[in-house]
Amino acid sequence: MAAQEFTIPARKGRAAPIKAGQHITVVNTHGTQVVDTWAFCGDDLTEFMSMEHSRAAAMKLILGIGDSFVTNRRRPILAITADTSPGIHDTLIAACDAERYELLGAQDYHDNCTDNLTAALADLGLEKPETPSPLNLFMNIPWTDAGGLSFEPTASKAGDRITLRAECNCVIVFSCCPQDMIPINGIDMIPKDAAVEID
Repeated sequence: MAAQEFTIPARKGRAAPIKAGQHITVVNTHGTQVVDTWAFCGDDLTEFMSMEHSRAAAMKLILGIGDSFVTNRRRPILAITADTSPGIHDTLIAACDAERYELLGAQDYHDNCTDNLTAALADLGLEKPETPSPLNLFMNIPWTDAGGLSFEPTASKAGDRITLRAECNCVIVFSCCPQDMIPINGIDMIPKDAAVEID
């Protein structure tokens, strides 16, 4: 497939078909944006990148250069080949949804990553089998020795990028997380756009 570039709009999602061997680079354009990321096998969307299975395969909470994410059937799907960020990417937190924002006090509908996943796949004429737990690129969720977690601003700077290699034909989906009620998207809590390069 030909090289392509596109912007993931702030608060919204984008999806793209990917061939095995292609590289996908996600650019944190402004340095503060979390990008929820999913990958589904191209010939069967019920097989998808799984954070639970990937943590078990890599024996890590945060995967790095040279590590591969695997599917819910334990096959490699995306491998990290380069990363100019501090390497802090979350594998623990579920995608935000309408219920999450209600719990945070939102009174009306709030954009969310779960709906962005649905809409981005629909743009390709596809329907998700479920909402897998995403790879939250640039998301900073530190933990304590006692097992406590906290939601912190990203540790990235403007222009930081991570490159993933597709290990099989797949559909990759991104959502520029619209979270503006806790400071994961920077202390100003203003969601922003990000960029994607595929070659």
